[in-house]
Amino acid sequence: MPKTIAPKLKTRYVCTNCGSTQARWSGKCPACGEWNTLIEEVVEAQPATAARRAPALGAVPQKLCDIRADAIQRLPLPIGEFSRVLGGGIVPGSLVLIGGDPGIGKSTLLLQSAVLVARHIGPTLYVSGEESAQQIKMRAERLGVGQSELYLLTETNLDSVIHAIETLRPKLCIVDSIQTMYVDGLQSSPGTITQVRESAQRLQAIAKSGEVAVFIVGHVTKDGSLAGPKVLEHIVDTVLQLEGDRFQSFRVLRSMKNRFGATSEVGVFEMTGDGMREVLNPSEAFLAERLLHAPGSAVAVTMEGTRPLLVEVQALTSPTQNPMPRRTANGFDYNRLFLLIAVLGKRVGIRLHDQDVFVNVVGGLTIDEPAADLAAAVAIASAHKGVPVPADIAVVGEVGLSGEVRSVGQLNQRLNEAAKLGFTRCILPKTARKVERPPDGLQLLPVRSLGEALDVALGG
Repeated sequence: MPKTIAPKLKTRYVCTNCGSTQARWSGKCPACGEWNTLIEEVVEAQPATAARRAPALGAVPQKLCDIRADAIQRLPLPIGEFSRVLGGGIVPGSLVLIGGDPGIGKSTLLLQSAVLVARHIGPTLYVSGEESAQQIKMRAERLGVGQSELYLLTETNLDSVIHAIETLRPKLCIVDSIQTMYVDGLQSSPGTITQVRESAQRLQAIAKSGEVAVFIVGHVTKDGSLAGPKVLEHIVDTVLQLEGDRFQSFRVLRSMKNRFGATSEVGVFEMTGDGMREVLNPSEAFLAERLLHAPGSAVAVTMEGTRPLLVEVQALTSPTQNPMPRRTANGFDYNRLFLLIAVLGKRVGIRLHDQDVFVNVVGGLTIDEPAADLAAAVAIASAHKGVPVPADIAVVGEVGLSGEVRSVGQLNQRLNEAAKLGFTRCILPKTARKVERPPDGLQLLPVRSLGEALDVALGG
């Protein structure tokens, strides 16, 4: 008999950071410039998904004026902070991706949400590909599952998961995690780019066709970004990131993308033995353990989405004999720390070339807006001089390279939050627009430069 020759498998190389494909392997991705991100995968014919086999629903063109904007009725989520980040509730037919470091509380928050949705709204399906049914049962009992329509499925075969969704027709389906799911017919292993992309597309098709809200959990890489190709973030409707220090009790749920609400919105939780507990007044919680009249501490008035937050920025300077002094930033942008140190030395005369400088944002919160520049600079100067900032002063403003203090947005909300927490004075940019109805009891201290701000905060 003639010998059968197996067809030669074709391979390609896909970047795990940006999702671009290359014919040959190289150490650096030509598209995004990242190193060691190209992995090999087998090129195979993509199986026909449900979306490809069936004609698209509602494909007939419609007049824009005939479409009702209020047609989407959100499902009320009993967890207020979670509902805030989603834009006011769960949108039926939406696909939501939530990521975070291992052990940060993703599964706890989603299981807690599934329990409440099953109790107050309707059937909910929790699909786990990482934990056994007994493990999830133990966690659910700790969260107080009680009698509810919460169904559990421990499965990694996506076809079985889709069959369960079509049979049960739940209001909410949670898949934990997308990296453990696999599709029959694909030779790639679970967690590869091909499997993750195909699984996400099938879940998107079942969500849109069946009006089922689907939440999927995604792993993160060492640098904290969501693992898998960027196309995964384009497929989903909402991308959420759960942040926080595992050694701290506070967790911040941040919206990175939301087609049904505001982006950059945040919700604050506290991890307890009974699950995630909402923090209704985050500013008060972040400042609860603040040590008054301590050098190296300043209160920054930041904005997270539409919510003003007051956080304590701590700084410490220490003499060093090392020719390369240490610069450490925890919760603060590392490059902006270098910028502030240079401005302090060049424009104000505070030389830190022989000092180790440490900056920390209390509570595990990460600040990425320039409005916290002035508070960080004041904290560094306070630590270096050993002079405390008065406890009743809040600080807001961006610092430029010339030492000028630049205006920031949403100043009225920031000032109202500072006055609500008992602050009586606030250092703010002089170039800011005139404040409409300044809060009662809050004295405004406008400054034009960083030197003026240090004179006001540290008494010259």
